[in-house]
Amino acid sequence: MYAIARQQNRPVSRISMSLPYALLKELDRMVGERGFISRSQAIADMLHRCLIEHKRELGDDIMVGTVTLVYDNSVPGLQKQLADLQSRHIDEVISSLHVHLVRNQTMEVILVQGPAKALQAIADQLISRRGVISGKMHLVAALMPQVHPFVRVIR
Repeated sequence: MYAIARQQNRPVSRISMSLPYALLKELDRMVGERGFISRSQAIADMLHRCLIEHKRELGDDIMVGTVTLVYDNSVPGLQKQLADLQSRHIDEVISSLHVHLVRNQTMEVILVQGPAKALQAIADQLISRRGVISGKMHLVAALMPQVHPFVRVIR
């Protein structure tokens, strides 16, 4: 985030912070292990993730993200339930991709956009279905551009 802002000539503010020595050592170790170019880049990344989580918790901001599911495709009716849920939320569900895995498992990645609270409710409905092995939603504070300027209702 910090490096991106500097590359795009966005203004960057300098701040000062005090940390306990042990925390600073942990930060330096993480910077090295994760390959950040500086402490500032690592801290900016952590702040960005924390602010996104805060926006998600508030629930009113429009966000974009993914819901990733791994499910047992041999559970009768599960795939139809998941498809029906996505269809009922057509305004928020943008696209989905599924990949067949070994042992009757499928991974599905669903692209979503909308108010964070609504997206969380949709993710909860998908993840809680019998036969879903694991699921997780990941949101970012960004928007996809409108696909087409005209809205057409097909009857």
